[in-house]
Amino acid sequence: MHAVIINVTFNDLAAARAELNELVPQVAGSPGFVAGYWIALSPEKGTSVVVCDTEESAQALTKMTEGAPATTVTMDSVEVGEVLGHA
Repeated sequence: MHAVIINVTFNDLAAARAELNELVPQVAGSPGFVAGYWIALSPEKGTSVVVCDTEESAQALTKMTEGAPATTVTMDSVEVGEVLGHA
């Protein structure tokens, strides 16, 4: 399994929360999707962890972030890494 880790700065936290109603089903419907978590670390910063069954699925998911308009969040980083363990 591989995970996509996205760190963001919230431009509008309330709008970002509302946008998740559309985003989560889109991500969950992606090929290879296993699990996803969207986390507000503070009123200004957030992160998401989306686990996919293969590295290829995770890399494909990162393509969804390319060119996304920075309206509710600004993406600070997008990384893919191998899941070494889970519970």
